Amino acid sequence: MRKRTAMLLMIFIPAFMAAQNPFTGSWNGKLNVGQASLTVVFNISSGNDGNLECTMDSPDQGAAGIKADASVKNAAALEITVPNLGVTYKGMLINGSIIGTFSQMGKNFPLTLSKRKEVLKRHQNPEGPFPYSEEEVTFTNIAAGAVLAGTLVIPDNATPATPVVLMVTGSGLEDRNEEIFDHKPFMVIADYLARNGIASLRYDDRTFGKSTGGNVKEATTLDFLDDAAAGIEYLRASGRFGKTGVLGHSEGGNIAIMLGARKKVDFVISLAGVGVRGDEAFTAQANRIMELQGIDQRYTVQSYRSTVLAQGNPWMGWFINYDPSEDVKACACPVFAANGDKDIQVISSINLAGIRENLPDNPANLIREYPSLNHLFQHCETGDVLEYRKIEETFSPGALNDLVIWIKGLGL
Repeated sequence: MRKRTAMLLMIFIPAFMAAQNPFTGSWNGKLNVGQASLTVVFNISSGNDGNLECTMDSPDQGAAGIKADASVKNAAALEITVPNLGVTYKGMLINGSIIGTFSQMGKNFPLTLSKRKEVLKRHQNPEGPFPYSEEEVTFTNIAAGAVLAGTLVIPDNATPATPVVLMVTGSGLEDRNEEIFDHKPFMVIADYLARNGIASLRYDDRTFGKSTGGNVKEATTLDFLDDAAAGIEYLRASGRFGKTGVLGHSEGGNIAIMLGARKKVDFVISLAGVGVRGDEAFTAQANRIMELQGIDQRYTVQSYRSTVLAQGNPWMGWFINYDPSEDVKACACPVFAANGDKDIQVISSINLAGIRENLPDNPANLIREYPSLNHLFQHCETGDVLEYRKIEETFSPGALNDLVIWIKGLGL
């Protein structure tokens, strides 16, 4: 009898503990907040102690793995709290969906969750057959001890006269594709260039992806400039290409201009680069974002400086004092500077004007403001960062075509 009881307990307890909890899995839904909607994901699993474990993702905001607490109040009622965000979600499981209310800061929003996986369409991601080859390469910034790993793309019909472009990412550690929200803009650009006879090299930022070494904690734009300069030296030393240029986005757009000012490259492409002093550019950015969010507060340049400098961030401390005008004035090689008129991160109206005002006269220069493009050069509605992930387009086809026409027009 005792043996039978033990066997029943052995069968019963694991079955109870391991039974498929209907709430486990990844649940996602659209949270409508005013004119915007946000994708919210709750990842629920069973812990070793039988209790639920939970994290929250906000993919549209680039946030993942936020610690949360989940509990089942009865067979069909779920309650989730996210202490760090002051969030509570309460819902009922009905016909395979959780129907409930998302609460934060005293405001309540209806939110229905399902296990249907959200499919993001990225129709510009390259698909074969590819009329080019790719090589995994590394180059070294010896002074910094940084080994940068990247992808060298070479058109099938390349000759020693084929132009090549080094691609430099924006601020923050990014991979060689400058991937964001499943978009891979640098991969898309490299593919388009190669299909039009232009080689390219894109690389992971120092300490990121497959790149190793180099100080990141104290690094400023000048350090990332040295990394890019090492990439240019690598391309020139290879002897495999003709004219060597640089294409940079955002902070990379300023690094591109710096390389031009230092006569390291034969041509410069600056995409959404800053054209005015850093504190002016960042203040305009912060005010535009608050305007889109319906916040009445506005910074002056001085109040913004005080707020940022108090944080003690070395990168920001350097860039907020950086005035690109001298580098722009010294950039004698051909320059293509572009931005979208709905960019809320680098406001085109002031930054392109700053570049235009200081750039030396050169008939090959092209300064272009694209209508309805955001900071990523996507066609958009408002330019809000929350739109980036929802937009299927990765990079404006028109802007891609302009890049190729301009490079080829240089007679390289």
